Amino acid sequence: MLQIKKNLLLSLLTLILTINCFAQDFTEEFENLINTEKPSLLPEKMLITQRILWGEKGLFRKTGIAKLSIENREKELIVREKMLKAHQIIGYVTFAGMIYQGILGGKMYNGDYSVYDTHKTLGKIVTASYFTGAGLSLFTPPPLVSREREGLNNIKLHKIFANIHVPAMIITNVYADKQYEADKYREIHKVSAYTAFASYSFAMISIILDF
Repeated sequence: MLQIKKNLLLSLLTLILTINCFAQDFTEEFENLINTEKPSLLPEKMLITQRILWGEKGLFRKTGIAKLSIENREKELIVREKMLKAHQIIGYVTFAGMIYQGILGGKMYNGDYSVYDTHKTLGKIVTASYFTGAGLSLFTPPPLVSREREGLNNIKLHKIFANIHVPAMIITNVYADKQYEADKYREIHKVSAYTAFASYSFAMISIILDF
């Protein structure tokens, strides 16, 4: 129980640091948009999910929901800030749920099935919060400029870990019920769950580092 409290406290402190760092980045972007005489409204590089919705020929541009203009980009940056803050908060709620889910899963692997219903319900909640957080990150409006840098850095490391924990989460859920059909399925579920938790943890740590 003490270790759980320590993990939750660490998550809270990390959340505060991350939100503060992001708020500073947002302020710089907003000031650049206002002060630049002829600002570039969209970055050269953006996620495919962002390009589909927010790109120059994206769905929101073509339908007129959000025409490409300085005024709208200012609003989009505010939306981006709120979406990414929500992404951060949901991420740490998900992380806390993963910790407790791992404890319950360990009890079940040791033969204590009295926690089965709790484990199953919590699994659905964690899955929902996980993919909600992922969606907020994938579909947020793009920044003014791409912050990609050459070589390995914290953002690239965060994306690398994301490429691990996303498929691991999918596999974990696919074998959530199948694990009771055969021992090999149980092992797949167990390994994928631990892989998702480990890579997710490293992804959160990497995002607060600056290198």
